[in-house]
Amino acid sequence: MILAIDIGGTKFSMAVFEGDRMVRRESRATETSGGRQWMVAQIAEIAGQWRREFKLERCGIGFGGPVNFAEQRVVLSTHVGGWRDFDLCSFVQEAAGAPAIMDNDANAGAIGEAEFGAGQGCSPLFYMTLSTGIGGGIWEGGRVWRGADSYGGEIGHLSIRPDGPECLGGERGCLERLCCGLWLQRDYGKSARELMQDAEFVKCYVVDLALGLKAAIMLLNPRRIVIGGGISKAGDRLFAPLGQELRRQITSWSAARIDVVPAALGDDSVLYGALSLARRS
Repeated sequence: MILAIDIGGTKFSMAVFEGDRMVRRESRATETSGGRQWMVAQIAEIAGQWRREFKLERCGIGFGGPVNFAEQRVVLSTHVGGWRDFDLCSFVQEAAGAPAIMDNDANAGAIGEAEFGAGQGCSPLFYMTLSTGIGGGIWEGGRVWRGADSYGGEIGHLSIRPDGPECLGGERGCLERLCCGLWLQRDYGKSARELMQDAEFVKCYVVDLALGLKAAIMLLNPRRIVIGGGISKAGDRLFAPLGQELRRQITSWSAARIDVVPAALGDDSVLYGALSLARRS
């Protein structure tokens, strides 16, 4: 059996898989003030319970922040403190009693949707997580394209409005700064779920979202773009105007396809990607 872990900015989820079947799942809200110490204690508690119940053979992890894939270490988290240069795999291996492998959560989401969800048969595929933050994963030819230093796909930190507001990293006008759930709450005083109910707000919102996705379309020409994360649950209220705006923005001579769909696996894209990561390790 395989243990899969999804560590996000506002919640984390863990699951046990037997083959392709999820037999146990638990999700908890993240206590951001508790930082890394709170999170690893939660993971250890759940993993400890499950290792007594199941024979865990491997573990896969999708982490919500930059990951050095070659060295299997967390680089940092821009949303929760204490993660810089942390050896998460060794910690999980000790807690679960099974070897662990880790990738960025957007890369894991890309794998999950490519192998089990809305991206099946679609290569190249671009996966974007639209949630507390914004990340991207590129799937092509049966594998994730991570780039030379594990930083490929970071669409959230493209500056789409150079004179825009300052992001957490100090740069201005990032796609993440303008479109992610964290900043929508801070800027408008309402949750993304509430804001997505307002058609006039969405009409303005998709202009910036499309500016970021236009870069992915023009650079990568993906067969399909799959969007996961909490904001994607707005469904047609988001995807219909987003498609219209993308068709307006894409360079007139380009015949690149515009195929943008919500994640088929919902909240479980990263967990299924973590499952596949563990199998491949």
